[in-house]
Amino acid sequence: MSLVFAGVCSHAPGITGRAHLADPAVKDAFHAAFHGMGAQLAAARPDAVIVIAAEHFANFFMNNMPAYAIGMAAQYEGPIEDPQWLGIEKRTIPGNPDLSRRIVTEVLQTVDTAFAEEWRFDHGIMVPLHFLTPHFDTDIIPVNINCQGPPLTPLHRAWAFGEALRRACDKAPERIAIIGTGGISHWPATPDSGKINWEWDQQFMDRWCRNDKDAMLGYTDAETYRDGGQGGFEIRTFISVAAAARGPGQVLYCEPIPIFAVSCTAATMEVR
Repeated sequence: MSLVFAGVCSHAPGITGRAHLADPAVKDAFHAAFHGMGAQLAAARPDAVIVIAAEHFANFFMNNMPAYAIGMAAQYEGPIEDPQWLGIEKRTIPGNPDLSRRIVTEVLQTVDTAFAEEWRFDHGIMVPLHFLTPHFDTDIIPVNINCQGPPLTPLHRAWAFGEALRRACDKAPERIAIIGTGGISHWPATPDSGKINWEWDQQFMDRWCRNDKDAMLGYTDAETYRDGGQGGFEIRTFISVAAAARGPGQVLYCEPIPIFAVSCTAATMEVR
């Protein structure tokens, strides 16, 4: 059936864990947009959702850091963090090992990816699912792009990975959605936490919405680190979604919310 929905969103833990500290009007506007994106996702009736995230040393460490990894488990557990801190209860999330295996097999035709039959979800997946699949009853296929432990995969390879995921979806009879989660600019776990480069974020989302491949792949890691922080490396997940969806995007919400330490974003992209 191929791809039926594509989008990107923020996954900062403060979105749920510090919601009570934010300006209620600002928080409510963003949460409403996030839930609205979830309603659009539900309307697409996906059999499974691929979630491309940048996990935060919850499962993969510097002793063995894959550039790409895809989950192949029958079920997953999350969050790995303290539920009270994150504001999301621990639960079991269904997977789809048969579909995952078919996707991994096809992706491997052009992009080397690791796979994992054990995976504990951190906030990078749990925060988006809290809004997008709030009943946690949709099959999830977790995907990780290493965005935290240099050397990082080049941006053009993140694009190629998205193309490989799209090809795998096109060969599957299931209805599949794809969601990329991440920054944009942020400086997590540093003295600059809470800093946001709003102009840089706007520029990137403009490029993403136009699906301007050359512009999106034009960033160097040095420039991203300077202008978007180490959290800005997560643009790789957004780039992979753009490569998979192929169409123009639409921003549902993108505003800096310092208490959440990121420009909070929810956006969809036309699947072509």
